[in-house]
Amino acid sequence: MKSTGLTTQYGIVDLFAGPGGLAEGFSAFSDNGRHPFRVRLSVEKDPAAHRTLLLRTFLREFEGGFPEAYYSWLNKRGEEPDWARLHPEQWQHANRIAIRRELGNEVDQRKIDSQVDDIRREFGDRTILIGGPPCQAYSLVGRARNAGNAEYEAKNDPRHFLYRAYIATLRRLKPAAFVMENVKGILSSTVDGVAVFKRVLDDLKAEGYRLVALSAPRNGLLATDGAEPEAKDFVIRAEEHGLPQARHRVIVVGIRLDREPHLNQDLCLKTSNSRATVRHVLEGLPKLRSGLSGKPDAAGQWADVIANALEQLSMVRVSGPPERQSAYDEAIARMRIAFRQRNEPLCRMSAEAARPLPDCPGLLTEWLMDPRLAVTLNHDTRGHMPSDLGRYLFAAIFAEAAGRSPKASEFPSFLAPRHANWQTGKFADRFRVQIWDAPATTVVSHISKDGHYFIHPDPTQCRSLTVREAARLQTFPDNYLFLGNRTEQYVQVGNAVPPLLAHCIASTLWQILKNRFENGAQGSQGDVLTANNELERA
Repeated sequence: MKSTGLTTQYGIVDLFAGPGGLAEGFSAFSDNGRHPFRVRLSVEKDPAAHRTLLLRTFLREFEGGFPEAYYSWLNKRGEEPDWARLHPEQWQHANRIAIRRELGNEVDQRKIDSQVDDIRREFGDRTILIGGPPCQAYSLVGRARNAGNAEYEAKNDPRHFLYRAYIATLRRLKPAAFVMENVKGILSSTVDGVAVFKRVLDDLKAEGYRLVALSAPRNGLLATDGAEPEAKDFVIRAEEHGLPQARHRVIVVGIRLDREPHLNQDLCLKTSNSRATVRHVLEGLPKLRSGLSGKPDAAGQWADVIANALEQLSMVRVSGPPERQSAYDEAIARMRIAFRQRNEPLCRMSAEAARPLPDCPGLLTEWLMDPRLAVTLNHDTRGHMPSDLGRYLFAAIFAEAAGRSPKASEFPSFLAPRHANWQTGKFADRFRVQIWDAPATTVVSHISKDGHYFIHPDPTQCRSLTVREAARLQTFPDNYLFLGNRTEQYVQVGNAVPPLLAHCIASTLWQILKNRFENGAQGSQGDVLTANNELERA
């Protein structure tokens, strides 16, 4: 274990790691140029997500910057290099850290437990457990889907209890602190009339941890009277912390009671002075067109579909005040000019690098962009039905005029899909365009199914978001390559914790842990000896 002054390193165990959003944020955090968090184990069972996770884990082995072979591969679009041959030591180490295993599976769990024990022997109490148990059973959409299944019983759904695998590792590792992430829907989820979140909190506290709500409205970690945070205090709103997305997630932080530092009441997750928007992160990306599903893909055919849709939309009377109609008509006119002036139709895949982000907050620009990239990764579009292209075009033009996405009732009748619930109001935003000058709505894994909730705000592109655009909204750096097929890439991005938010959490957690060093806590060697004694007794 490396140690330099007050920046003794902590070993990170990352469960339900996905493509590595939490680990990326913790790994990137530095205190005066020194990195206190080292990921020593990342566990993910999904094959595609694990491929992404493994590659990124490998790249983090190079402290001086990613290897030249990585950029050569990306920029020239050739075959992936043989990393085991080029960099055998780093590749082998990455394969020991990023493992494809399933928590709770008897065989896999023995392997996981063995590595957890090794990490505790190496780092002692200088360990942190992070991760977010899969959230499908807690999400509002997932619960609505389950409600339509007469045979579904929550108590028999193992996804409700995956957090117990997290707690089992917590009990084994005994980390100085933990971070657990989940969807906001867990706050209202119940099993047999018992609130799931209360059960989770009780189980975490029973392991000997004080629970901390980083966004507690009392502007501190704990109330002065010692009262515990309320359930709602654990909700973190990403847009308040410099992210271009209104993503609200439950984040529970725990500090071991027997290692409790002198808590500073000002140590909460700091809000950002700058507001990041969709425009900040999407406008600098190369423009693309979609494909045509069910038809031969040709740029000219796509342009014909758009031209026909534009002709129909030019006669639409939109709801609202007269000035909205004027703004709508002006947007239609701009579209006509844009198509006439374009000498060649747009491509479906980018072969260009992203341009500098326009007026973007400096931290976000530095976080996302990589000057060594000559291309934009994961930036290719899927195909859409001609009827959906008409809906996307209308939605984007309406948003330009009204400053918001249209509701189902505001779509012209000839664009109404054959959905039985279209007019019921239950899915009023079934087609939703992201707004340029506002944070995006929450990026979720459903983006892998279709793009209806994630329509690009530029009507001249008339399409849903690419994987890279979704990844930018999630604050994955541009050099973060997602592997697997495009559907798998969308799922990885939608399920991930935004790395920049993880970085904010790491920064706040480090201030809590650092206070302990500054107040004369036991040295790291003593902690290691204590941990080894505990393992021997176990």
